[in-house]
Amino acid sequence: MQPNILVTNDDGIHSPGIQALEEALSKIGKVTVVAPDRERSAVSHSITLHHPLRAVETSPQHFSVDGTPTDCVLLGVLELMKEKPDLVVSGINIGPNLGDDITFSGTVAAAMEGTLLGIPSIAMSLVTRTRIDFEPAADFARQLSLRVIQKGLPKDTLLNVNVPALPENEIQGVKFVKHGKRIYRDKIIKKIDPRGRLYYWIGGEEPHYHKEIDTDFHAIEQNYISITPIHMELTNDEVLEELQKWDFQGE
Repeated sequence: MQPNILVTNDDGIHSPGIQALEEALSKIGKVTVVAPDRERSAVSHSITLHHPLRAVETSPQHFSVDGTPTDCVLLGVLELMKEKPDLVVSGINIGPNLGDDITFSGTVAAAMEGTLLGIPSIAMSLVTRTRIDFEPAADFARQLSLRVIQKGLPKDTLLNVNVPALPENEIQGVKFVKHGKRIYRDKIIKKIDPRGRLYYWIGGEEPHYHKEIDTDFHAIEQNYISITPIHMELTNDEVLEELQKWDFQGE
């Protein structure tokens, strides 16, 4: 029996990245696409609570949702798909999701939601904003998805994958690495609109990262595909043990 695969993204249902991903994964399973009706980049793990959501079936097994990537996974798993998916794959994102950027990535958040729902999940990103050839990333997504379907993933763990924007024969291989640390050079750009009102853009330079080996950034720099296992358990057990010694009695 073919596995059921839920595909989503944060670039919107019309993104060429999600189309390439769907085409590749259709070779190994039955794909249902549930994706935002527009770009929803950098929305992190936000859920729509204060207005109703609409899901329009634009074609068989393709649903356009006026919500976030997390909304899409929730709707797909709990309502739109007849059977619980065997795998959630989010992407292929146009641009990297490296280091600390995973904390606000809508692409990664969709995979997080799949993980929270007990479904093996993968976030796929292509490290480029200019040269866009999705074929190597889509082909690797197919290979990796097959492996995850066969072997599964540990509980509360998703895979964050970044693929260099290179021809397949120039990619050096695959490295399993930790996520790196971003060097923040963000700034606030302040301007005046035509009506004289102040507004702001959050901007800055392209992200830079600390030069550490065995990180996703270093792997990409060396022309490797980076795969980072992200664990949903955020508690720092070592610090928790120390904090439990604190005594507030009598203060």
